[in-house]
Amino acid sequence: MNTSIINEAEIDLSYLTGVLEKLIHIPSPAGYTDTIVHFVGAELERLGIEHELTRRGAIRAVLPGKHSEPGRALVGHLDTLGAMVSELKENGRLALAPIGTWSARFAEGGRVTIFTDEGKACRGTVLPLKASGHTFNEEVDTQPIGWDNVEVRVDEFAENRVVLEDIGIRVGDYVAFDPNYECLDNGFINSRHLDNKAGVAAMLAAAQSLQQADITLEQSCYLLFTIFEEVGSGASSILHGDIAEMVSIDNSTVAPGQSSIEAGITICMMDSSGPFDYHLTQHLIALCEQYGLKYVRDVFKHYRCDAASALEAGNDLRTALVCYGLDGSHGYERTHQFSLFELARLLTYYIRGEAVVKRDRYDLGPRADFPTQPNQTDDA
Repeated sequence: MNTSIINEAEIDLSYLTGVLEKLIHIPSPAGYTDTIVHFVGAELERLGIEHELTRRGAIRAVLPGKHSEPGRALVGHLDTLGAMVSELKENGRLALAPIGTWSARFAEGGRVTIFTDEGKACRGTVLPLKASGHTFNEEVDTQPIGWDNVEVRVDEFAENRVVLEDIGIRVGDYVAFDPNYECLDNGFINSRHLDNKAGVAAMLAAAQSLQQADITLEQSCYLLFTIFEEVGSGASSILHGDIAEMVSIDNSTVAPGQSSIEAGITICMMDSSGPFDYHLTQHLIALCEQYGLKYVRDVFKHYRCDAASALEAGNDLRTALVCYGLDGSHGYERTHQFSLFELARLLTYYIRGEAVVKRDRYDLGPRADFPTQPNQTDDA
């Protein structure tokens, strides 16, 4: 691999953080992603990257190379956690059903927007059922945690269900949570919905650097942006053609008992759906070591990503998962600019490099560059 050529593609950190902030402030709970899809499509067009929309509204872009098959792909998801109105309550408040898997613990106190069918955006706050200490005293600290124990206080004079209906609120309206984005001078970024808008920002920053450097790729690479990852079906139908390998971009799980770090890249060896492809994962590790990227390896116990849905849909391809550091996933999340920068660098090296899958996809024999079992003799 030619280091001098690759190093022409420099990551613009100001672009990365700038596009991340724009993405964060576009509400996009799974199922309500049109606005963010249009934004990313416009950004790809500005960068001169060809793209198309799938029937469901996901984005399939391509960085063309000298060879188009077997294809490679990077995938990140645009959808986030959120909620949906499940009941207009007689007390004039709203019951919620979660979109995605997350705890009502992190919903409590959140400021939200309710999007009505008529295009009205109503504001409100998610509160526990017993929210007033002056009324319930110590019961505010002992009530259970769960979605049946929270409700939305709409910022309208809504004393009952009839008033909510008059306002235009209906069961099935989407509810988006304010991100509370903050980027500190020391590089830490705190916000809801960094999962996975931070990964999308790293993908766009890598693509931008390659476009600006005007580098001709050896092999085409697809950039896939899915819209239903948080509910389990993200990359199930977005692939087409002869895609041999796909790298998912998502968050790591920085927590006790995990190896993941905020100051660098995490390469996931296995998640709840099983091990990732050995050869592709080792290739990504080799790129980190070759170019001095800070990385660790980890295993995620209660986690799945776009790779799982792609394989479950019957796609025959190698998959891997690379992550930026994220503390407090699916809650009040935190990452660091350095982690996103290192991840974007890794993506440029992967996109620019030769394909990992060089042998015929039906040849299941050993690779010459990996250890094989010793030859057995008749005496063995």
